[in-house]
Amino acid sequence: MSIGSELLRGNTDTIILASLVGHDSYGYLINKEIMAKTDSQVELKDATLYTAFRRLEKDGLVNTYWGDEEVGARRKYYAITEKGREVYEQYKEEWLAAKELIDKLLV
Repeated sequence: MSIGSELLRGNTDTIILASLVGHDSYGYLINKEIMAKTDSQVELKDATLYTAFRRLEKDGLVNTYWGDEEVGARRKYYAITEKGREVYEQYKEEWLAAKELIDKLLV
């Protein structure tokens, strides 16, 4: 069963922030981890992913830096900020509250 993009669209920032809570990462790897966690049911399009990164950086929720890879192209890494952690926790609480309400409505 595939999850509709409409359901995920409003939660892209939350999903990305969740990916960064444990460690800094770069776009391709974040998307790969999302796909692995969802058995390839969720894949963020590059345009969606990088638009969200720009928005998160503009809002002060992530910082960026260039990696120092010795092989291959340089990667732009994303690191969650303290403000980003706070916002992530808020988003997560909102999601859990919404999920609880939807669960009640669908029974």
